[in-house]
Amino acid sequence: MKLRPLHDRLLVERVEPEEQMRGGIIIPDSAKEKPMEGIVAAAGNGKRLENGTIVPLDVKEGDRILFGKYAGSEVKIEDKEYLIVREDEVLAVIDDPKSSKKKGKAA
Repeated sequence: MKLRPLHDRLLVERVEPEEQMRGGIIIPDSAKEKPMEGIVAAAGNGKRLENGTIVPLDVKEGDRILFGKYAGSEVKIEDKEYLIVREDEVLAVIDDPKSSKKKGKAA
């Protein structure tokens, strides 16, 4: 199923952080906080202003982002959990220095 969010909304797939154990303590999944990092799976067309013009989004499909702890609405699509957030709830886009070096850009 292909899903495209409307206006300035983003469909985000949460990214689980790499698990680190310190001192042999294992934290059960129920006690862990949900990650506040994700990858944009789909993006809307942009925000419509009062005069009717559409402002394109700064965030695009494939971007790795940070979002607020209580941002968005959780949805389940074909047994996969996603989050639908507005672009203004995105705190930052994470640039991967490894991928920019591959493209020949300066870090």
